[in-house]
Amino acid sequence: MRRRHLSPLVGFLAAASLLSATPDAQAAANPGPGFPAQYVAPWVETWNSPSAMANAQAATGVNHFHLAFVISDGTCNATFNGNMSISDAGWTSAINNLRASGGDVIASFGGAAGTELAQACSTVSALQAQYQRVIDTLNLTRLDFDIEGSALKDTAANDRRNQALAGLQAAAAAAGRKLDIDYTLPTNPNGLDSDGLSLVDNAKSRNVNVNLVNIMTMDYYQNVSDMGSAAISAANALHTQLGNVWTAKTSAQLWAMEGNTPMIGVNDSLNEVFTTGNATTLTNFAKSNGIQQIGYWSLGRDKACATDGTLSDTCSGTPQSPYQFAGIFEGVSGGGGGTTHTGPITGYAGLCLDDKGASTANGNPIQVYTCNGTNAQTWTVNDSEHTLRVLGKCLDVTAGGTANGTKVQLYDCNGTGAQVWVPQSDGSLLNPQSGKCLDDTGWSTTPGTQSQIWSCTGSANQKWNLPA
Repeated sequence: MRRRHLSPLVGFLAAASLLSATPDAQAAANPGPGFPAQYVAPWVETWNSPSAMANAQAATGVNHFHLAFVISDGTCNATFNGNMSISDAGWTSAINNLRASGGDVIASFGGAAGTELAQACSTVSALQAQYQRVIDTLNLTRLDFDIEGSALKDTAANDRRNQALAGLQAAAAAAGRKLDIDYTLPTNPNGLDSDGLSLVDNAKSRNVNVNLVNIMTMDYYQNVSDMGSAAISAANALHTQLGNVWTAKTSAQLWAMEGNTPMIGVNDSLNEVFTTGNATTLTNFAKSNGIQQIGYWSLGRDKACATDGTLSDTCSGTPQSPYQFAGIFEGVSGGGGGTTHTGPITGYAGLCLDDKGASTANGNPIQVYTCNGTNAQTWTVNDSEHTLRVLGKCLDVTAGGTANGTKVQLYDCNGTGAQVWVPQSDGSLLNPQSGKCLDDTGWSTTPGTQSQIWSCTGSANQKWNLPA
């Protein structure tokens, strides 16, 4: 990505890194489950705490992440951020925990600062060995290469990298393993520039099986007032460009080769601000067109700054609740197609539907509460699935009950009838399995009252305003 932290220790650690150039002593990470057809995977900064992934997963249900970044330490030796072993115990544990809960990671090589290994390793064999060491240590099935700036213009390094990647894929196939290769490249609203296209062409000529071309829909340094529309314009342009390279692929296959990664909030080009509304626009477009991946820069920035309009590595600079971008983009992962809408659900007396205490425990009460803009009140509504999701789980009728007064709760999304809510013309939400409507119990105006199902009456305590 365009903005990233680079430790001042990088240069001085080059000589010391020889100690870690040998295979890592720690046991490899556990294998992961892989990736769905569509998913969100933000970039998580490895210079921050390994707990970042678990925190985001608990808040939103997002469970796929890019590890930023694997780069050279000044020699032909792969490290996180130039100064940390790729077998770091904290990150290995965090990866294992994520995979145990159904998630997975992608190692992202390169970035805006430091040296990508293809520039540090002078031979294809040495480069391939370093990539293989990262694959083995982290038990990876997918690699991302964030190539930008001067690295993108280094055609010798690009060719060396593509030869190494083709060799890795051939070796993986011979061993019965899967290895996907993604490229993350800068874009303008009219698509990849000539350097990006040259890299993609070279990858094809070297027989790299490219899984994904992910465009960084950020930092255009143009007079862009609507970053959501610009991201969609870039995606449409990329679709045409990919079709000119992979001429035998169908339109649907080309869309499935795309990724789209904005920089949330204030960009380095300060007049460019990617808002939560832009995120909803992009999510709906990606979902409906079959775009494989939405990423964003970065997980550590997915919260509001003290002052809007601030450019920061630790907050977005745009109005939002914590992890709100993750929650919106997670809408691309839901099955069944359809568009998604994210925001509060308001009901009788202006109270909001709320996940009590922002807990992600199965069975946690869903209540009415004073609207406060928190993640516990940020719902994702899927028009096709007819699900209502908050913090990565679904609004559920307790035990699939059908009786008047059965309470509603938070529960793992499981596709059952207890989690289907169909908007009606009078503003009510019908649960077809029970034939009952979501109801503000006893017409309550008291924050903290758990909601229920009740015979549909069309009354004011059964009318709910969904996010647009």
